[in-house]
Parts: sequence; structure tokens; C-alpha cells
Amino acid sequence: MTPRPSQTTPEDYIKGVLSGDLALLSRAITLVESRHPRHRETADAVLNALLPHSGKATRVGITGVPGVGKSSFIEAFGRQLTATGHRIAVLAVDPTSSRTGGSILGDKTRMQELGRDPNAFIRPSPTSGTLGGVARATRESMIICEAAGFDVVLVETVGVGQSETTVAEMVDFFLALMLPGAGDELQGIKKGILEIADMIAVNKADGDMAPPARRAAADYRRALEIMKPASPNWRPPVQTCSALTGDGLPEIWEQIREHRIALGGSGEFDAKRRDQRVRWMWSTIRDRLMLSLDGHPAVKDVVAEVERAVAEDRMTPGLAAEQVLAAFGPE
Repeated sequence: MTPRPSQTTPEDYIKGVLSGDLALLSRAITLVESRHPRHRETADAVLNALLPHSGKATRVGITGVPGVGKSSFIEAFGRQLTATGHRIAVLAVDPTSSRTGGSILGDKTRMQELGRDPNAFIRPSPTSGTLGGVARATRESMIICEAAGFDVVLVETVGVGQSETTVAEMVDFFLALMLPGAGDELQGIKKGILEIADMIAVNKADGDMAPPARRAAADYRRALEIMKPASPNWRPPVQTCSALTGDGLPEIWEQIREHRIALGGSGEFDAKRRDQRVRWMWSTIRDRLMLSLDGHPAVKDVVAEVERAVAEDRMTPGLAAEQVLAAFGPE
């Protein structure tokens, strides 16, 4: 029987995750998403115990502009992978409203068929309005899902601003989905996607949209030809695909496998994973420093006044920052 949340010990979480108990898996992810100091202590113990059981999965980040069909693509792609014996975890990073604090968390509704697949697990997670929150919660959730036996982890980005770079720095393979036509070729170049993507896939290449999708793919290939690849061992391929018909999806998985082989043979894959772990450490340090700063009593005493002074142009932001840090730091 699954323990009630109030009675759950670190050992319960560890055993539950390792046995594939989805209820305890979900609660373990909720635990690592919590910003409560007591929860963080438990989460650290759980993660440290699960770490040796993780790291073997293929981690794929997926991004794309709104309307590109990320959810439909992930559902079709995920179902293809589970049909061939894989276990898929989908971590859908949801935007959190800066006004209300609420998040959309609608991916289970959008991916109904994949959500019913016994070999798939979908977890929408709020970003809490910060990229630090994305990095911390998503990286820790990956560890938990891998320890539970999922061998492919798909991370969907919100497709906005720096979230793409943040996710690209925590996965093995970064896939950028593009729309056919509509000027998206230039948009992709402007946003710098071509610089960080390991592959470009022009989605919705079916019916009347197939010809413009092929033209868009050709444009991307020409753009990539004049750019220096991020890796000396991999040149990002470009192809068309359709989540509706399934065309191109097996080829995308084959490219992901070839990428792993190419980087693994040169040692680049292991080096990349090591660099990501160090980045994770510093991201966690920054995140926890901000939590400590926000909750510090002396900071709370001065922050309202310095915020008013800055808002009223009576104090520079730099001087205000010095006063807040002085209140936070040792005397």
C-alpha cells in the first residue's frame, strides 16, 4: 500500500520510484519541486540515493513556436517509441503567469492517448516564473524518471526566450520544430535556434502544406551550410515530418540514435554530461541563494524602503542592491 504523503519517508520514495510506483514517482517530483526548506532536505536525500540508478536514458529537448504542434508531435513520437519497446517520460515545462502565479498545465489533456499508455508518464511542471526554477525542477525530475526505468525523457520547452537555451543545456539532443512557410525560416535564425539545435524538423508536412514544408527545409539546410556546427562531430540534419501521418518520425529517432553514437565515440557525450552536472550545481547554488535572500529577516526589513527609493528615483539600483546585500551578508 502506498504511504500517505504525511507518512512518506525518504526510504518510501526511493523504494517506490525504483519499483516503478507511478503514485510515488509523481509525489517524488512534487517533493523536488517544493521550495520549502524541510522538503528540500528530504528531496536531497532521495535524489542522492536515486542518482546511481539514473543517467542511462536518452534526454531529448523539444522546442518550437506556438502553433507548431509540439504536443501533437510529442504524442505521436512518444507512441511510436513505446510501440517499439521504449518507456517514455514527458516533462512538459509550463509557463507560469507572472500576474496570477497560475500555470496552464494542460499537457495531459492535449496528450490523451499517450497519457493512457502504460509505458508513458507525462508530468507538466510549472516554471514558477524563473529559469532557475525550470533548470532545478526539470533536472531533478529527469533523475527520478530515469531511476524509475524510463529510458527516453522528452523535455518540452515553452518556446519562449531563454527557456530554449536553458533546456538545451540539460539534454543530450535538442530538436527544433518549425512551421512550413509563414516566415518561420527567418524567425528561427533570429532566435538563434540554429545555433543550439541538433536537428531541425519542419512539422505539419502533410496535404497542401507538404510543398512549403519541403521548401522551408531546403532554406534551413542552406542556412546551416554557412554556419559552424556547435559540435565538431555532428552537423545538424534537416527534414520534414508530420505528427498527423507519422511520416518522418522514425527517421527523427534514428538521427537521435546516430547523434548519441557520434558523440559517444569521440568522448564528447560524456564530457557534455559532466559539464551539465557542474552547470546544475551552480544553477542550484544561485537558486538557493535567492531563496535565502528572499526569506532573510534583515532583508525583509530594508527591501520595501529601497524598492520605494529606486521607484521614486531617489536611489540607484546599484546602491539599493548594495544595501540589500549588506543586510543579507555577515557583519
